[in-house]
Amino acid sequence: MVRFSQVGLRYPDPVRGAAAGERETLRDLSFTLPQGSFTWLTGPSGAGKTSLLRMMQLSLRPTRGEVEVLGMPLSRARRADLPRLRRRIGAVFQEFRLLPYLTAFDNVALPLRLAGRPEAGLRPDVTEMLRWVGLDGREEALPPQLSGGEQQRVAIARAVVTRPSLLLADEPTGNLDAAQARRLMMLLEEMNRLGATVVVATHSRDLIAQHPGHVMALEGGRIVSLDPWPHAAEAGPETAAALLAGEVDDGSALEDGSGDAEEAPGPGDAVEAGRARRGVWPGPRPPEADLG
Repeated sequence: MVRFSQVGLRYPDPVRGAAAGERETLRDLSFTLPQGSFTWLTGPSGAGKTSLLRMMQLSLRPTRGEVEVLGMPLSRARRADLPRLRRRIGAVFQEFRLLPYLTAFDNVALPLRLAGRPEAGLRPDVTEMLRWVGLDGREEALPPQLSGGEQQRVAIARAVVTRPSLLLADEPTGNLDAAQARRLMMLLEEMNRLGATVVVATHSRDLIAQHPGHVMALEGGRIVSLDPWPHAAEAGPETAAALLAGEVDDGSALEDGSGDAEEAPGPGDAVEAGRARRGVWPGPRPPEADLG
């Protein structure tokens, strides 16, 4: 779960300097993203989308207000707590941030190695993830030897190989053609189906129309709309507004077994769980496409 309560963020003014005051980038953000939700983040350039994602990724602390990520209020988090929490978060950046001296395989394997995964245990996961994004046969290529679309897919594979609880993507389809974008969306939807909370920043209205989810629109550092929102129709406008403000617990973040009963897992779920434990990515592989 991700919860923001009256969050504001200020940067030093780049023109007049700190002595002249600070520029407010995000203002009075209050919302709750239930665990397992899929949210599109939209708005014009400069609206604050990237800054919001960076706070969710724990790269920025708010100037005021409270941010809670995966059950941890940042105001109470110790510096020593952050690396472990960040390992539960996957992020896809616009600029890829691949290490140019590491192969595609080693770039994807990096977060698993940092987490202490034995080499024999991580190899099946990395190999399967590269296959999933259509890069089997390119494992030993260095980033400069890859096309922009291939580098984007390496970055995506690296973000999801740890099976994160929270997955953040900033314009992930910006360097992909239509076929590659469809493959990426299948991967994000599969991650969401397996329980990850997914937040994707995009300018593409067509992408949102093809893959419906909650839509959070930012403008001038403020939330201007959230549509549709969980339980809004059943709860009515007053309760929905309270949920948006983080004042009502919708029950989706409970981890102690309380709340509404979930559907019992079927045999397919058990098979997928077993494949995941063996390092095999669950679900069908996306259809083959021209990924050059």
